[in-house]
Amino acid sequence: MSSKTTTKARESAPRSVRADAQRNIDTLLRTALAVFESSGIDAPVREIAQKAGVGIGTIYRHFPQRSDLVVAALCSEVDACADEGVELAATLGAGEALAGWIDTYVGFVTRRRGLAAALNSGDPAFKALPSYFLERLRPVVQSLLDAAIASGDIRRGIQPDELLCAVAALCAPLECPDPPDARRLVALFVDGLRYGAVPPALNSRLK
Repeated sequence: MSSKTTTKARESAPRSVRADAQRNIDTLLRTALAVFESSGIDAPVREIAQKAGVGIGTIYRHFPQRSDLVVAALCSEVDACADEGVELAATLGAGEALAGWIDTYVGFVTRRRGLAAALNSGDPAFKALPSYFLERLRPVVQSLLDAAIASGDIRRGIQPDELLCAVAALCAPLECPDPPDARRLVALFVDGLRYGAVPPALNSRLK
């Protein structure tokens, strides 16, 4: 989980804790995500505590309300997804970094599909989640897109929100007898991003 937050979405999370305490919190959040995904966000707190190897009091000390735990768990996943984009950009070429991050995002969307309802539930306890999602991911995606456009790996004119929404839509369950793999659909979408890409030399003149 990121130690810096920019929105109220993570006010429930501790701002400064010992390293061992932070590890316990990270374990708790990962466990909570798995339990919520399999049993729903109304899963017993005792089940989460047992699987995380902590006492119930530990959970309520950090997250007084169940919604606080749901928000912190989802935000930790968003943070990890955003951080992965920064790391990929620092270690790979622009086109590879974008494709690699999209693959990470596909995993995020498909793995936590069962929790997606919290983002759009209308529950006041979760109202900060959609804006947190965009505030964390939008600048990362913009940076990846800008680099890939400049390097001539993808076409110009792609907006971060378009990529985020398109990939999420392609990962949604399909009502057909033999639905294709989400990653295959997204790979076709990425091929579309490459169509019409402008060589780097020409890109510099178009700026």
